[in-house]
Amino acid sequence: MSSDHRLYAYLNEEFLPLESTYLHVSDLAIQRGYGIFDFFKTQNGHPLFLDDYLDRFFNSAQLMNLEVPLSAGDLKAAITRLIQMNGLGDSGVKMILTGGYSENGYNPGPPNLIMIEQPLTLPSEAQQAAGIKIITHEYVRELAEAKTINYTMGIRLIQKVKAQGADDVLYHQNGVVSEFPRSNFFIVRADNTLVTPTKEILKGITRKNVLELATRKYKVEEGTVTLEDIAQAKEAFMTSTTKRILPIVAVDGKPVGDRKPGEMSLKLLRDLIQLEEAQVGAL
Repeated sequence: MSSDHRLYAYLNEEFLPLESTYLHVSDLAIQRGYGIFDFFKTQNGHPLFLDDYLDRFFNSAQLMNLEVPLSAGDLKAAITRLIQMNGLGDSGVKMILTGGYSENGYNPGPPNLIMIEQPLTLPSEAQQAAGIKIITHEYVRELAEAKTINYTMGIRLIQKVKAQGADDVLYHQNGVVSEFPRSNFFIVRADNTLVTPTKEILKGITRKNVLELATRKYKVEEGTVTLEDIAQAKEAFMTSTTKRILPIVAVDGKPVGDRKPGEMSLKLLRDLIQLEEAQVGAL
């Protein structure tokens, strides 16, 4: 994309140049960090798995007592127009719903709905082939099933992750693993069972797709995963909209399996890419 390509954003039924789309300082997203969001990607201008993302967006809003000002149909129409205006092809679209402009800095006002679309870079083949290293941290997100804008802990830990030569941080409580700040977590046990945590997590759309794909070929469980389970695992990987499936080769400096991306991880990645391509072909 050229540097002079103008991008547009959506704010409360208006389409505005991205560089001049603003919220007032009284918004509870600014005052108190109160709001929700969701994020999906487009391929060749087509949103992938949009209905799933919209369902989660409306569910997060309900959990946070926020009312989405558009119906699902009107929101889809606005998304379509934004994508057409920006003409990016492959992109990421973020929908944000804030607590609104507050008279006293605490009580919500009518929510503000924002959408922004920007170019998207997916992990390279080299990253997939090498895998990533992660560390762990004891923490559980508040209201984990809602995709809120509160990423305080993950951002606080960025320097610690870098200092330990790692790429991300996996949350756990008393040794029971939950999720990453922006991704879900899977392991492959020694008996080739694929397992993913089910409590205190945001249920990712990529996670859902991977579970559906894996069930066709492998034994799959949603349940408890512990740090000890990771130490015994053959493989581990993370899933997210932007990362797809990213193999994990070390946790807290200790190798996972043979410290190489595992066979099941890479096969599921190929299946996921095919599923995404089929989505575009069906649109």
